[in-house]
Amino acid sequence: QVQLVESGGGLVQPGGSLRLSCAAAGGTFSWYTMAWFRQAPGKEREFVASISRSGDNTNYADSVKGRFTISRVNAENTAYLHMNSLKFEDTAVYYCAATIATSISRSPGWYTYWGQGTQVTVSS
Repeated sequence: QVQLVESGGGLVQPGGSLRLSCAAAGGTFSWYTMAWFRQAPGKEREFVASISRSGDNTNYADSVKGRFTISRVNAENTAYLHMNSLKFEDTAVYYCAATIATSISRSPGWYTYWGQGTQVTVSS
């Protein structure tokens, strides 16, 4: 069983950048497909990005494509979400998720393990 801890959230102005980190412990990190989701107040949790075990395959929500980049360093047991050109509508709690399944998915139900979330607020 893997434990996930997110960090790197905070307050940023529109157009700014942040890098979120997801540190994994308790499992073999390279066995897990990883993803980021987010949830804004009053809204359902939504898919942001996912990355395959090796990092060769990635998938992005249309709303973040071209602005966000998901990556991972298996040797460091860490996944990242690099966020550029942030907009007001990117404000949410961002969650890291993991699954032992080999394929990537946009569905929250696909992922077994979740972190506690980190708040990202985009405000001027």
